[in-house]
Amino acid sequence: MIVRLVKMTFRDESVSDFDVLFEKYHQQIRNFPGCTHLQLLKDGRIYFTYSHWENAQSLENYRNSPLFQEVWPATKKLFSAPAEAWSTEQLYHLE
Repeated sequence: MIVRLVKMTFRDESVSDFDVLFEKYHQQIRNFPGCTHLQLLKDGRIYFTYSHWENAQSLENYRNSPLFQEVWPATKKLFSAPAEAWSTEQLYHLE
């Protein structure tokens, strides 16, 4: 499983625009083949998406999809700083 973390910092005036975008697209992203989990975390103007993907190919399929090509440019134009992203392998799941 791949755990994907994406850190996004938005301009003050763009935070509500991103909230609207996420509300519009989160179900489609969550239901994309290979996505098994999606969360949105927030600290002021800094947001993190936290998603689980069955494997690296599932994530790559999403990143090459028409859905991503629609969502990412609309999101990216709201940033006040470049996004940071990590694709990590989950080693343990402890509850």
